Amino acid sequence: MEEALQWGIEVVLWFQRFSPTLDIPFEIFSHSGNELFYLLFMPAIIWCISPRIGIRLLILTMASTYLNALAKLLIDQPRPFNYDSRVKELMHATGGGLPSGHTQNALVFWSYIAASFKSKKLWILAGVMMVFVPLSRVYLGVHFPTDLLGGYLLGIAVLLLFMKIEEPIIDWLKQKNIIYHLALSLTIPTLLILLAPEVDPTISGISGVLMGALIGLSFEQQRGDFDIPKSIVNKVISYFVGIAILFAFYVGLKMAFSGLEPQPVFRFIKH
Repeated sequence: MEEALQWGIEVVLWFQRFSPTLDIPFEIFSHSGNELFYLLFMPAIIWCISPRIGIRLLILTMASTYLNALAKLLIDQPRPFNYDSRVKELMHATGGGLPSGHTQNALVFWSYIAASFKSKKLWILAGVMMVFVPLSRVYLGVHFPTDLLGGYLLGIAVLLLFMKIEEPIIDWLKQKNIIYHLALSLTIPTLLILLAPEVDPTISGISGVLMGALIGLSFEQQRGDFDIPKSIVNKVISYFVGIAILFAFYVGLKMAFSGLEPQPVFRFIKH
């Protein structure tokens, strides 16, 4: 493993020869894997395009993020800038590096969108994101190439498993009442927190989002998709009104809970 990391450092240093020229484009690609991007993008799909696809995409992404966070806790591999002082930390990152969460979620998120909408253009976009988001993380000094490989492999496994069990689980849930659905929505995220080897704010936040998504899926199965706006103008208005309300809650809770302990509990509530 030591040899692989040493080789990885050389790859990172080669990429960083192009800094600062390529800093901005690679930072943009990297930010597309951050929490803020998903906070802006997910509602657009759920509110304006397809609630069914959007809620399932949210559940898939959170499940993928949870497994990635769990793997990082168990492996606890340092990041390049921690491993070798020659590597510049061009973007802040904390925790372990293997597997790469940006790589894993770029594959899972964009592949599921392209497959769900059956669009060649979306597959091209997915391909671009699956290449350049991971490369941005190497360039920025926060991942080894082997971290990307781990992210790709875990991402493929998560995506294939989800797409295989998605419809059978939905069919099974349709036979259950709303009380059963809500009980599962509360139980599953709680178990995910308890299964973690240590109390972790990231896992707590993921579990909070997942609980909300599962509750949303429960109501979707009982009532069907809610009506989405028909015209582009109404879609835009609905989106920005919804985002304004969402951010008011998000920022308000973030300010209210800032610095409070235990941090994982308040992160769970906020998300």
